[in-house]
Amino acid sequence: MPRSVNSVAKRARRKKILKQAKGFFGRRKNVYTVAKNAVQKAMLYAYRDRKNNKRNFRGLWIQRINAGARLHGLSYSQFMGKLKANNIDLNRKVLADLAMNNPEAFKAIVDKVK
Repeated sequence: MPRSVNSVAKRARRKKILKQAKGFFGRRKNVYTVAKNAVQKAMLYAYRDRKNNKRNFRGLWIQRINAGARLHGLSYSQFMGKLKANNIDLNRKVLADLAMNNPEAFKAIVDKVK
């Protein structure tokens, strides 16, 4: 009895990898063995950087809040401590947005906690 191979599944697997490698440079986009490694590494970076992105944004929000608070004579840590003491539950993302785009509202919050 002749040997049976499943070329359809094999081709589908390879096409899937090459489709994911679309836009890569050089052989990474059209040579399966190279593309497979490149896609695997890209997926690893994507997973890692989804976490790093959250970290980076938190740092950015803290810098913006600190800059806004210092305009009104408070440091970031003093400001956040007073927010907690006054039971004002605004997260850093919202506070940073207010400090950047709506300074009057941010000033009102600072005046409330002072």
